[in-house]
Amino acid sequence: MNRPDRRTFVLSTGAAVLSSAVGKAEPADRIRLAIVGVRGRGRGVGLNFARLPQAEVTHVCDVNEPLLAPYAKQIADVQKTTPKCVQDLRNVLADKSVDAIVVCTPDHWHALATIWGCQAGKHVYVEKPVSNNAFESHQALAAARKYKKIVQTGTQSRSVPHYKEAIEYVRSGKLGTVHMAKAWNSQLRRRVTGVADSPVPKGLDWNIWQGPAPERPYNDRRYSYGWRWFWDYGTGDMGNDGVHDLDIARWGLGVDYPTAVNCTATKLFFDGDIQETPDTQIVTFSFPESKVMLLYEQRLWAPYHLEGHENGVAFYGSEAYMLLGRSGWKVVGRGNKVLFDKKEKFSDIPHLEDFLSCIKSGKRPACDLEDGHRSTLLAHLGNIGYRVGRPFTFDGKTETIPGDEKANALLKRPGRKGFEIPETV
Repeated sequence: MNRPDRRTFVLSTGAAVLSSAVGKAEPADRIRLAIVGVRGRGRGVGLNFARLPQAEVTHVCDVNEPLLAPYAKQIADVQKTTPKCVQDLRNVLADKSVDAIVVCTPDHWHALATIWGCQAGKHVYVEKPVSNNAFESHQALAAARKYKKIVQTGTQSRSVPHYKEAIEYVRSGKLGTVHMAKAWNSQLRRRVTGVADSPVPKGLDWNIWQGPAPERPYNDRRYSYGWRWFWDYGTGDMGNDGVHDLDIARWGLGVDYPTAVNCTATKLFFDGDIQETPDTQIVTFSFPESKVMLLYEQRLWAPYHLEGHENGVAFYGSEAYMLLGRSGWKVVGRGNKVLFDKKEKFSDIPHLEDFLSCIKSGKRPACDLEDGHRSTLLAHLGNIGYRVGRPFTFDGKTETIPGDEKANALLKRPGRKGFEIPETV
């Protein structure tokens, strides 16, 4: 598919928002950032940070060395100063001039980079999902608290004005008593077919790229787009785009941990691909203390959108329901009467600005890592339900799955030497 994806849209709208920005702050007032991971999402986030007057991108870091100089030039064209190019994150963390790191790597590096960043005295902006498994983000949160660092999760909707307005509406009681929310992900994803293992491309540090993941031979499908669909590195689309909308649903419902999880999922679009994660997924989460349920629905073979939104959230109340997505929000009342239908624009700029502001003020960011951990945890639990093939209960106090040894084991994985997730941060 050649249509613009949501990230391209975010980047273009962010650029439009900043088109009238005037100059940079004085160097001493700018927050010095290192962008870690410069492909895809990292490219867009880094350029948007470079456009902000209160920030300066001083370092770009990626395990694929040939990508660095061209990207550094892109940054320089925006902010008029050229960042340093670094292949190993550990060298960035050793540089005392860096105030914060922006983690846009594949998922399996998110938590360890966050932990290392906090331990090195850096604030962290980390893309979602914030971990490859539940233990990783639990430890990342412990590091953020121990070292008193600002850690913002890259679920940008938390800072967007119309989302905040919509959540206030949900909590105002105007929908009546809200009994259920549904988060969905309906889009057409391309499939990943198999290729043979091959030599590591020149300039790519394959050992660092694998990081906390099990050691494997180089394969283009692991390194390129395909990594998202393998459990070693990704979390499927429930942990990719799904976390955005799970986070909004959880935010609106005001819930933390579910007590029961039931997943029905499969691969319906199988056509010789090698993907491990499901393309079709329906997960229910029960929160009996709050008397609400959360439903997640995913279809990665759909060339159409549900309720007008490729990814969205619905809140169902006793008097009305709300549909909420990146392009706006609508409320429908009794007798299916549309009470209002607001069209909105979306940009991730407010979320980046919130991160920078919190570094200076010390306040918790719009999506603090604690919320990022809990929302990502929903994706992990849904995926565990698929992998074990049965429902289970969850204990939020201990963050364990009692009475199910196989399911509980998937909350954590063994480390790889040199890249272990520490038991004590």
